[in-house]
Amino acid sequence: MPHSLLLKDAEVVVTMDATRREIRGGWVHLTGGAITALGGPETQPPAATETIDLAGHALLPGLVNTHHHMFQSLTRALPGAQDAELFDWLNVLYPVWSRLTPDALRTAAATAMAELVLSGCTTAADHHYIFPNGCRLDDTIAAAREIGIRFHPTRGAMSLGRSQGGLPPDEVVEQEDAILADMERVVARFHDPAPLSMLRIGIAPCSPFSVTQELMRDGATFARARGLRLHTHLAENDKDVAFTRERFRCTPAEYAASLEWVGPDVWHAHCVKLDAAGIALFARTGTGVAHCPCSNMRLASGIAPIPAMRRAGVPVGLGVDGSASNDSGHLLAEARQAMLLARVGHGPAAMGAREALEIATLGGARVLGRDDIGALAPGLAADVVAFDLGGLDLAGAGEDPVAALVFCTPARVALSVIAGRIVVRDGRLLTLDERAQAERHRAAARALAAG
Repeated sequence: MPHSLLLKDAEVVVTMDATRREIRGGWVHLTGGAITALGGPETQPPAATETIDLAGHALLPGLVNTHHHMFQSLTRALPGAQDAELFDWLNVLYPVWSRLTPDALRTAAATAMAELVLSGCTTAADHHYIFPNGCRLDDTIAAAREIGIRFHPTRGAMSLGRSQGGLPPDEVVEQEDAILADMERVVARFHDPAPLSMLRIGIAPCSPFSVTQELMRDGATFARARGLRLHTHLAENDKDVAFTRERFRCTPAEYAASLEWVGPDVWHAHCVKLDAAGIALFARTGTGVAHCPCSNMRLASGIAPIPAMRRAGVPVGLGVDGSASNDSGHLLAEARQAMLLARVGHGPAAMGAREALEIATLGGARVLGRDDIGALAPGLAADVVAFDLGGLDLAGAGEDPVAALVFCTPARVALSVIAGRIVVRDGRLLTLDERAQAERHRAAARALAAG
């Protein structure tokens, strides 16, 4: 008989279902890896093999992170890259990242995933695009299995080195035939397209300034022949736009369209400088956007036109981006920053707290092509998180505990259940020794910086 879990008596259950119900005194019943039932105090839940009392907690769907570079957690706040815009920041860090090893990559990914889980994230995409010294996507996948997170790793790549007019040094780019061969290997070994899948592979040439048009086209052809999703960076800052205009004689959106990098199977990171025509194109084609407000502020890239995108119907999810351009991986805090940055750019009514939560759950699910996560409803994945409303960080916010999650941003999730498995309980990560992991991570970061 499969294990069942009843989460009962929550202060509020935020369903994110079709009617956006918020159930006071609610409960959620999970069996195996899926939600069995949910309801309020007027309904009787099914029996369960385990019950957790969540009085004084807000219960909601696990948050979805749509863009990250987990290896970058090894170079947070690195001197020389603290006060730079995107291209200068990359030029400082490329040589450091060229020293990455498989062990360091696994360590970095485990730290990044643990940080995400503790902030309420249950599904994460990672854009890994640098493969020196024997590093493989397998290393991040091993970390995901250790932590217990639902994972969308993307096989990224850089092939346009400096000698060919690209930004990255030649020593950190790969040959395109080798890239495509490894994409084939990784997909054959790991990709699981089934409903409730814990692991789906995406294809992700890095950016207009680090890959050729040929690789973009070949990557799209490869992905679509196998039913995979496509991901890249686009229109991140003014220099990015200028590079595209100078090299390709078009806007970033026109560049994407010319390579058939638009459609409901594509999502682009940042899109800070996406123009009105680009927004219309993305809306018309169902092309998604991973919004990364902290990174956009950290690198002074600008304010993405997220309210205009959402009004037009563009799918928008949240991304914490790399932990060297954020320099945190707290997804609930990212939702708060999305709300605040929208208000800075577009006025106090530009984004509300519930809209920010919707982007962080349903929005992310749509961007990743998932209809089985992002909400609480029977048959959907048993990905549920709870925040304790009784701490100092939420004191005085009892009139609207749902909005308070975004406005006040509690530091740590109290409970996280992923695919029916308890991964965080009473604020403690059960799948990793946090202090031992932090020490391993510090050692790897010191070694990387020292060369």
